[in-house]
Amino acid sequence: MFVIIGASSFIGVYTATYFKEHGETVIVTGRNDKFRDYYEKNDIQYINLDLTNKTDFEMLPRKNVEAVILISSALPASESADLIKDDNTDKYIKVNVLGTCYALEYCRKNGIKRLINTISFGDFSKKLRVDPPMLDDELKSFHMSGDHAAYIISKNAASDIAEYYNQQYQMRNVWFRLPPVYGVGPHGYLMRNGKIIKSGLQVFIDKAKNGEDIEVYGDLARDIVYVKDVAQAYYKAAKSARACGVYNITSGRTTTLLEQAEVCAEIFAKDENNKSRVIYREDMKNKADSYLFSIEKANSDFEYKPCFAKFIDLMRDYKMELERGVFSSLFAGRKV
Repeated sequence: MFVIIGASSFIGVYTATYFKEHGETVIVTGRNDKFRDYYEKNDIQYINLDLTNKTDFEMLPRKNVEAVILISSALPASESADLIKDDNTDKYIKVNVLGTCYALEYCRKNGIKRLINTISFGDFSKKLRVDPPMLDDELKSFHMSGDHAAYIISKNAASDIAEYYNQQYQMRNVWFRLPPVYGVGPHGYLMRNGKIIKSGLQVFIDKAKNGEDIEVYGDLARDIVYVKDVAQAYYKAAKSARACGVYNITSGRTTTLLEQAEVCAEIFAKDENNKSRVIYREDMKNKADSYLFSIEKANSDFEYKPCFAKFIDLMRDYKMELERGVFSSLFAGRKV
């Protein structure tokens, strides 16, 4: 049996579904009852759990749990405009650090040897690079300002506590370093510095659907990952006797903005005669950093190999899921 905390999230729904499809018994938690019907129709028990309420963990099973997948967290991309007037460091600490502590204690007291959590790739924000690829356990180096700083601090603290439990109580906790995760969900929009903005991918898709020109600025190349590959990684790490510590869970390759635009123009065109023209603007520079992560450790320890590393394969499946409508309906009306 596996417990997935935070299953009313984008990654949580895909992960719970993946475990179920692979014959596992899953109990999930969340705070949004809109997801209850989905899980109950799929014969998955759904429990309302507040990660910051220690007594809520008493509702979870105490026997026969192989691992806990902790997906729930407070994210900058979901913060409201209140972030501008009130610093939300306390929220990140309560949810991401204290919540992890409660989850780890639940595991320890009930003989569960593994909890899988996440950290932000932003912990390398000062030294992001492509060549050589970023390794899993390099020393962290990140900016101590900006709307992601407090979040990164909280996730780093949570991972340090997980390692403390590994050494103090002989657990085999795991934490994934995730880059931007693509997939059908509420991520066509995100919150940046308190304002809702359309994601770059959503801009490309909308323009492609309308046959409009797509402009690409600069030669940015990023290592991204598809949500189904993240779900695969959770499953394989949870089932592995060897997995322990930090792992990069990415595509293991870079995708340029130009490739993204060209793929979207191809896949989302109304017809052959109405394809968007992709215009590469060399005169416009992109201030973001390019980056690539090594996934050799995850491949070695639990045979992680992304099925959707190529962006065209990712977007073909993305479009199929959009048309199927199962996951998009769960997030209908949510922009962040």
